[in-house]
Amino acid sequence: MSKVTMDKIVNLCKNRGIIFQGSEIYGGMGNTWDYGPVGVEIKNNIKRAWWKRFVQEDPSTYGVDAAILMNPRVWDASGHTQNFADPKMDCKSCKQRFRADNLIEDHSKGTVSAEAMTNEEMESYINEHQVKCPHCGNFSWTPIRQFKLMFETSRGTLDGEKDVVYLRPETCQGEYVNFLNIQRSMRAKVPFAIAQIGKSFRNEITPGNFIFRTIEFEQMELQKFCRDTESMNIYEDYKEKAKQFLLDLGFSADNLKFHDHDKLAFYAKAACDIFYNFPMGWSELNGIHHRSTHDLSRHQEFSGKSMQYLDPITNEKYIPTVIEYSIGADRLMLAVLSEAYNEEELEGGDSRVVLKLHPAIAPYKVAILPLQKNINEKAIELYNQLSKKFMCMYDEAGSIGKRYRRQDEIGVPFSVTIDFDTLEDNTVTIRDRDTMEQIRIPLTDVEKYIEERIQF
Repeated sequence: MSKVTMDKIVNLCKNRGIIFQGSEIYGGMGNTWDYGPVGVEIKNNIKRAWWKRFVQEDPSTYGVDAAILMNPRVWDASGHTQNFADPKMDCKSCKQRFRADNLIEDHSKGTVSAEAMTNEEMESYINEHQVKCPHCGNFSWTPIRQFKLMFETSRGTLDGEKDVVYLRPETCQGEYVNFLNIQRSMRAKVPFAIAQIGKSFRNEITPGNFIFRTIEFEQMELQKFCRDTESMNIYEDYKEKAKQFLLDLGFSADNLKFHDHDKLAFYAKAACDIFYNFPMGWSELNGIHHRSTHDLSRHQEFSGKSMQYLDPITNEKYIPTVIEYSIGADRLMLAVLSEAYNEEELEGGDSRVVLKLHPAIAPYKVAILPLQKNINEKAIELYNQLSKKFMCMYDEAGSIGKRYRRQDEIGVPFSVTIDFDTLEDNTVTIRDRDTMEQIRIPLTDVEKYIEERIQF
């Protein structure tokens, strides 16, 4: 099997309706991407799998869908209006702009972490090692400057009477500000979690390896509110749960590793990422953070509302500690595609590209393939039956071999062929994507056969 490269992933995504360049007919817009018919199904299935594991199957976790536009005081309390910026350097030769920490980590091939470096230390490293511009190859940098990452917009109808508001750079503040609402309305007892899946926006200037880093992205995350005395156990528990979720999606353990943060925020007790071995190398996939009582304390201070929890047994009042687990849906999408991508040599000198996706996150669960167009009546009946249960693909164009290959490339786990024997005995051929083995089963058993194999 040949090495998976980003070019191969991008080409497959464009040619098979998975992901397109945003605003492509206008020349595109940097760091924006549109999910096509196949891609939106995979991404939605990833989100469903995450929600099922961390919300549906956990009675102590409650879902929320918070507003993107929030009172600006939220971002004062979180520290974003004062401190949310990236260290950027401009190449004087080609005028391209880059993050200084990324330049260092790319130059060192991940052996040097810039996470704990000051601006002065980063500039010193870049000058000492003559780190060149990735775009033009020259060594001619401006000093590091801090660039704000929050998008600003305004609310109001009259010029001069508009208030500045922000597109949220993270979703977690929506969970913090709803802590009291959820606790009261759901009669939730600590420890409990609030989870959501939603869009965030960051003014990222540096382009970032396809959908790995974008200016508009979707986060899947939860905040677990607990007593401080049990917080480290919960932190360790979510580390293992986060990793197990990835393993259950089909990731190889060899492509995953824990990475403890070199530098902690002043309020944090612990912070850890799970790194994945992407085509461009090891990079962060998700994070688990011990945030102490910092977030709720800040919102209590800035809002004037008590964020204390009253223990119904001891009558003790306290501000809960927060354990955060966060993973980007788009970044996980890239990891899923990279992990599933395979090029296989077949007998007779043939080859195929196949996405070996877990059936639960495959875009379509089954492809309905009439052997010839003149026997498509039963195929259409089967499609109409199965499409009420799950996403199906109907394809009657081209040879059966070419149709199999098309389904392999987008990760469809099963293909059902309706042939002339079907007209006689009501049996069909089911082909397995990964093994390419084919079996014959009654037409009436197809739905059950597939449903049993697509569970997560």
